[in-house]
Amino acid sequence: MTQKIKFAVVGCGHIGKRHAEMIARNEECELVGLVDVKSPSVVGIDQFKVPFYSSLEELLQSDLQIDVINVATPNGFHAEHGMKVLESGRHLVIEKPMSLSKTDSEKLIFKGLQKHKQVFCVMQNRYSPPSVWLKDLLDAGTLGKVFMVQINCYWNRDERYYKPESWHGKADLDGGTLFTQFSHFIDLMYWYFGDIKNIQAKFADFNHAELTDFEDSGFVSFDFVTGGMGSINYSTSIWDKNLESSITVIGENGSVKVGGQYMNEVEYCHIKDYEMPELAPTNPGNDYGAYKGSAANHHYIIENVVDVLKGRSSITTNALEGLKVVDIIERIYEMKKK
Repeated sequence: MTQKIKFAVVGCGHIGKRHAEMIARNEECELVGLVDVKSPSVVGIDQFKVPFYSSLEELLQSDLQIDVINVATPNGFHAEHGMKVLESGRHLVIEKPMSLSKTDSEKLIFKGLQKHKQVFCVMQNRYSPPSVWLKDLLDAGTLGKVFMVQINCYWNRDERYYKPESWHGKADLDGGTLFTQFSHFIDLMYWYFGDIKNIQAKFADFNHAELTDFEDSGFVSFDFVTGGMGSINYSTSIWDKNLESSITVIGENGSVKVGGQYMNEVEYCHIKDYEMPELAPTNPGNDYGAYKGSAANHHYIIENVVDVLKGRSSITTNALEGLKVVDIIERIYEMKKK
């Protein structure tokens, strides 16, 4: 219980660096290694005075003592790198999405069980105060029967983000708009309401034909397995800056809307015999240069890993939930073929 948990991070881009920073700041953790195909000076990690490796294989062949390996490489490498981590006998923290196919996610889950190692999926928006509030509200049945749910995700992602040398926008490494940009909000939807069925979808590519291999916008409608109907409307064709990420829930006892750029503000709450509590402030979004992304809650992810491995808590986002997000996105994208 008093020993520090030793972490290594694979992939030192914006998110990988955030993982490394949160590990370094946690008194119960020790950052012991970093991996990236680019040099430390190029990716800007010279401040971490730990061994650096140019490949995951090189890290695994070293004599470093490592308990947990965090995978923050491009989406298309998550399954391959995750499998190698688990095969090496380390616990795995894997950035969203867990993989780009349900089959690969199932393989990761099986390997984790086979090796008796934990698989932590990074879905940090669950920690935002409005997310926790809405989850508690729904679990308590305060809204009564849920009739309708609408999720709107309208972000700007243009040539400043989809650069030719980047993995963003490439079908094999990125996977698509729902995987890279909006899987956090599909995770929240699944966390709140469970699985979906009777999916219908319409997709468009308004202004990304020269930038990406896939759509930039979509309308998706469905029914929840537990009752009620829902929709996801999304686009990255918004001019200049993000517009919103919001969820509106219509129930028999009232309605709520959580909005803002990344579902960080309760914009409306009108529920029978209910008084809205005061919520703690939400952390600002992750900053990607010209962009704001999902909420900056990665320190909670690292804290949860420590708590689970020291027997103090359960996993916030387990491997099955990570798989379900991939499964839902995969089923939505299957509508393109119909």
